[in-house]
Amino acid sequence: MAATQYTQNNASAQVALITGASRGLGLALARELARHGWTLIIDARGAEALEAARRELALWTGVIAIAGDVADAAHRQELAAAARAAGGLDALINNASILGPSPQPYLLDYPMEMLEQVYRVNVLAPLALVQAVRQDLKPGARVINVTSDAGVESYPGWGGYGSSKAALEQLSAVLAAERPELRVYWVDPGDMRTQMHQEAFPGEDICDRPLPQESVPGFLRLLSGTYPSGRYVARALEGTGAQNAKESGVLLEAVEVRQ
Repeated sequence: MAATQYTQNNASAQVALITGASRGLGLALARELARHGWTLIIDARGAEALEAARRELALWTGVIAIAGDVADAAHRQELAAAARAAGGLDALINNASILGPSPQPYLLDYPMEMLEQVYRVNVLAPLALVQAVRQDLKPGARVINVTSDAGVESYPGWGGYGSSKAALEQLSAVLAAERPELRVYWVDPGDMRTQMHQEAFPGEDICDRPLPQESVPGFLRLLSGTYPSGRYVARALEGTGAQNAKESGVLLEAVEVRQ
C-alpha cells in the first residue's frame, strides 16, 4: 500500500503535481518550485528515496508524497485525490518515464512485453493522469509532458523509448488543440547526467552531460510565462520571451487551435 506523508500546506500557494520526483529532473524541478513557494504533490516508485525527497522539500514548502507507479490506476486516483485536497492544480508535470531494456535493443530484437511496459508508463500513464485530474486543473493550468529528442530523431537502438516519446508528443499536440483553455507543453530537457541516461549508455562516462538543474530555468519560464502551447527545448528557453519564442526557434512546434 502506498504511503502518504503530509506537511503543512499554504492554501494561497500555487500547486504542482510532479511525477518521478525522487531524483533527476523531477527532484531538481521540485526543489526549485519549493524555493518559489509552490505546494507540491510528488510521486516515485521507490518509497525510501521519495521520503528523503519529501523531508528535504518540506524545509521550504508543503509537500504531499505518495509512493507508487503511475502506470497503476489506483495510484493515479490517489494522486488525483491529493490534488483535490490541495484545492486543485496549477501545474501537472508528467516527468516519470522508463527507458526499457539496457543496453537498448534494436527493434527487431525488442521484447514485446518490455515495449508494452514502456508504452504503459511513457504514453498511457501521462494521458490517464491528465484524465484523472481533469476536474482539478485550475483555469489556465499548465500540463507539461517531458519528452526527448529521441521522439523526433531516428537513433538506432532507441526505437522503443523514442517511439513512446513520439506518441506522447502527438497526444500532447492533440490535447492542446482540443483544450485551448489549458497551456499544454511537451518539453525536451536535453541530455542530462541522470541515472536513466547512464542506463542508456552502460559503461560510458557521462560526466560531460549537464546536470538536471541546468534544464530547470526553461521549465520555470513555461510555468510562469504566457508561452503558447507547443513543443519546447528547455535549455533554449532561458532569456527568451513568450512573444518571440517562435521566431527564435525555441518554440519548435505550435498548436493551431480550430474553433
